[in-house]
Amino acid sequence: MNIPVKSTSAILAYKALDRNVGKFWIDWAVEMLMNGFNSEYLIILAGISSPYDQFELQTIAEKVFNELGLDYSDKYLTIKNYVAYLCETGLEESLNIDSTLKILRKFRDLYLDLDYDYLQYFYCLYYGVEDLQYDVVQWYVDGLDRSNIFEVVKDYFRKWIDENHVLKNN
Repeated sequence: MNIPVKSTSAILAYKALDRNVGKFWIDWAVEMLMNGFNSEYLIILAGISSPYDQFELQTIAEKVFNELGLDYSDKYLTIKNYVAYLCETGLEESLNIDSTLKILRKFRDLYLDLDYDYLQYFYCLYYGVEDLQYDVVQWYVDGLDRSNIFEVVKDYFRKWIDENHVLKNN
């Protein structure tokens, strides 16, 4: 049995959050095909190019999920899986300020959209790191300064993954 590609958790979260289908989804479909998944609508999704018709793409995406048995009905679990994906992505990348802020911005946006308590520290990290781009102090995260940004972020990503034994919902 094939295991869905890592970015599947992001796609499921986007669907649970009712986000628009775009290039990331198309790239995901291609990667899924390259990893041995094969379904009629996955092939269709992989072959679509812009401009995107959201009504058509949302219908195709739903059919892909049904064909592949991918479930996003538990929004809370789906988002936790997405958070784990973002943490893993952050740990795999050689973080610099731009990539760190890009990843943390996704957490911030999730927190603002959902107000899930477990996202609050990511929200604070985002603003702490952002403030340190323009100032020598920040007031969001105790002990965070310009000299330890990447260590603090990576340590929290590891801690979050360790403490949140995320169960897969697909």
